[in-house]
Amino acid sequence: MKEPLPFDHRPDTALGDALRGVLDPGDAAPFVARVLARAEQVRVLSWDAVLARWARPGVAAALVVSLTAGYLVGRATAAPPAAVRPTVADILIAPPAHPGEVEVVLASVIGNN
Repeated sequence: MKEPLPFDHRPDTALGDALRGVLDPGDAAPFVARVLARAEQVRVLSWDAVLARWARPGVAAALVVSLTAGYLVGRATAAPPAAVRPTVADILIAPPAHPGEVEVVLASVIGNN
């Protein structure tokens, strides 16, 4: 594994000179004129125009999300089909089919002690 390079807090003069050369607009007047000419070419939209442009896709997305959520909620809350076998917890919690069974089981457990 390579050793990390030591941190140098001093500015890099070569990189600084290269950046100044690229980013310096030179004479300010032609630079400002180019920026203003480009700004006039760009069409500025108002906030209501931007919202109107996004209205149809937004409504379509909301419709898809709400239909999907409704389907999933309806499916989760629907009654299970009759062919599904009950779980062990369902059987243990359910009341006995014959009310006398509990007394017979308790009597046999108490009688064995």
